[in-house]
Amino acid sequence: MWVAILAPMTDVRRATVADAAELVRLRGVMLASITGHEPPDNGWRQAAYDLLEARLSAQEPTLIAIVVDHPDRPGALAACAVGSIEHRLTNPHNLTGAAGYIFNVATDLDQRRRGYSRLCVTALLDWYRNHGITTVDLRASPDGEPLYRSLGFVRTPDPAMRLHLPSPNT
Repeated sequence: MWVAILAPMTDVRRATVADAAELVRLRGVMLASITGHEPPDNGWRQAAYDLLEARLSAQEPTLIAIVVDHPDRPGALAACAVGSIEHRLTNPHNLTGAAGYIFNVATDLDQRRRGYSRLCVTALLDWYRNHGITTVDLRASPDGEPLYRSLGFVRTPDPAMRLHLPSPNT
């Protein structure tokens, strides 16, 4: 006879302003996993904190974060996924022009391979559905692509491009 041993139920919740510092910390973890080293702090951490503080407390939020609390460290987060709603011109596949964008999907190094990112992204997709969003975009790392594919994401034919404009202050 086979008996399944279930892990304790993991609570996924919407982040609050009190989670801003941990969301910034997990962003650093995510950036380090992409580049192989901790990014230098040229003020990005404070700027990210300030943005999260303002946007997470908004009455009509267009940016939310879904988190899982770290099971062994009170006050710390194990994982997160952040999403925003953008408004674009309509197209044949999106008659409202509203689109979701998922970013900053990150899991603390000691908490990986437990399904936390899947829980966060799934909850974020539910939030989009509840807000009438029918198109959701993201950029996937090679490590994250299997998760996103399993949730129904597909590669698009239009490759992303980016331009960094100089700051008006320089």
